[in-house]
Amino acid sequence: MNQFWENELVQTAAYYSVVILCIVVFLTIFELVTKYKNWEEIQKGNMSVAMTTGGKIFGIANIFRFSIGQHDSLLQMIGWGLYGFILLLLGYFIYEFLTPKFKIDDEIQKDNRAVGFISMVISIGLSFVIGAGI
Repeated sequence: MNQFWENELVQTAAYYSVVILCIVVFLTIFELVTKYKNWEEIQKGNMSVAMTTGGKIFGIANIFRFSIGQHDSLLQMIGWGLYGFILLLLGYFIYEFLTPKFKIDDEIQKDNRAVGFISMVISIGLSFVIGAGI
C-alpha cells in the first residue's frame, strides 16, 4: 500500500483534491467575514468582487503551491497551507484597518474597481511573501 501512496500520479491527485477542497472552505470563510455575497455580486457583474475573489483564489492556490513544494506529507502540506491562509486572512483585516477613511467591503460592493484591484494585488502579493516563508 505504501507504493500506492508514493506514486507521483496518486500524490498529485491527492494534492489537487485537497487544495480544491481547501479553496472552497477558505472562500466560504472569506464570505463569512465580508459584508457582501461573492457569487451573488459576481453574478450581477460586480467586477470589483470578481477581482477580489480572483485574488483570494490565486493567493490560496499560490500558498499551497509553496506548501506542496516544501513539505513531504499531505498533512504537513495542509497544516502549512492552513497557516498561510490564516496569515492571508490577517492581511485582509490589516488592509481594512489601514484604510480608516472608507470601508473596503462597502467600496468593493459598490464596484469601486480601484479598491477591488488593490485588494486583488494585496492577496496575490501577500501569497508570495507567505509562501516564501513556509
